[in-house]
Amino acid sequence: MTKVKDKTALVLDGNVVKVRLMAERQASNSMVHIDWLRFTVRLRNAPPFLTDKRAESTNIWDEGYRLNKLLSLINELPDHERDACGQGADLADRVCMALGFEFNRGTEALKGHDFYKRRWPIQRNGAEVGWVGFGAASDSPKQRAQAESLHVNLYGVACTFAEHGWAERMARIIDELQGKITRADLALDFFDGFSGGIERVLEEYRAGLCDSYGHTPALRDINWAKGCSRSLYLGSKDAGKETNIYEKGDQLFGEKVGSKWLRFELRYGNKVRVLDTDLLRRPSDFFAGASDWHAAVLREAGDVAAAEYIAYTPKPALMHVKAECTRNALHLLNNAAPSIALAFKYLTEEQFLELVTDKKKPKRLSSFSHADLSEAYSAAFAQFVVPRSGPVAQSLQ
Repeated sequence: MTKVKDKTALVLDGNVVKVRLMAERQASNSMVHIDWLRFTVRLRNAPPFLTDKRAESTNIWDEGYRLNKLLSLINELPDHERDACGQGADLADRVCMALGFEFNRGTEALKGHDFYKRRWPIQRNGAEVGWVGFGAASDSPKQRAQAESLHVNLYGVACTFAEHGWAERMARIIDELQGKITRADLALDFFDGFSGGIERVLEEYRAGLCDSYGHTPALRDINWAKGCSRSLYLGSKDAGKETNIYEKGDQLFGEKVGSKWLRFELRYGNKVRVLDTDLLRRPSDFFAGASDWHAAVLREAGDVAAAEYIAYTPKPALMHVKAECTRNALHLLNNAAPSIALAFKYLTEEQFLELVTDKKKPKRLSSFSHADLSEAYSAAFAQFVVPRSGPVAQSLQ
């Protein structure tokens, strides 16, 4: 009996997912939807934690209890973790508001994931559907840089059940906080089946139709011996562009139902690519921009988009910008730091800002974009500078 109930629940959940996706497709007028999202925000770009303003940015239910619980937790943390904890909670609240009424931040900070020391869970109906990570799990140079950031990870279920317009709202948050998208999955569903099925995809790959800008993507397959719940992976995570074509109906309803639902899920990563927030606003364009084959699949689904290509940045170029930023950081610390410290101490704020704003980049860094420098420069300093505890204003007194 238990097994039957479990199967029935699975089918009902699958139908709910399908109905929700179809409604989102109609509301957004886009065949492609965001199915996973991760982004990082530097602590210095996130608003400071201010208890008297929290009512403006959090859910209204049991606000006094939630705030007291948060303050109690923060007070138990070491000094250098308190700001990050509060800022992480604020960001989690903003993310929940962007997702919609059904979402809320958990009242307890849990053990972290992906080398973050702790995380604020993002919940829907009591289940964790994402999180905001803060703090570093170790004191290594790389981890010290991570400690200066907050990371948001939204699972597929959060994206699926978020209220219409959530992706645009999330894009505004990322832009406002100068965040960086680290992963975004773009999903295209053929609910009633894809002509020729997943076998056709394999045939087209072998015929070279899936080649992207003259390059044949790597191929791996899963569950083909079973003949059900099959997947094809084209591309690689290391290249920052991987497409998973899989039998979604088997996953949701079970193989015996015989669902024809096939999903094309394009997964972009930021290892060697810069992911613009327009990806959240125009997912169909970026799906079509992955290759001519992706654009053709999208047309077959009934959607014609203006292909938007995400450029590939070769690893040697990434290593080059890191090396140049390290060189510049050493020069600043060894030669210019004392003069900058004097200027900061004795000039007025207006004079100091005039000194450091609207200046050209050093010649050796002039060829790199803002996106190239944003992470590399911060990481370069993290190798040599151990952040002091407490707010910046206090550390400079």
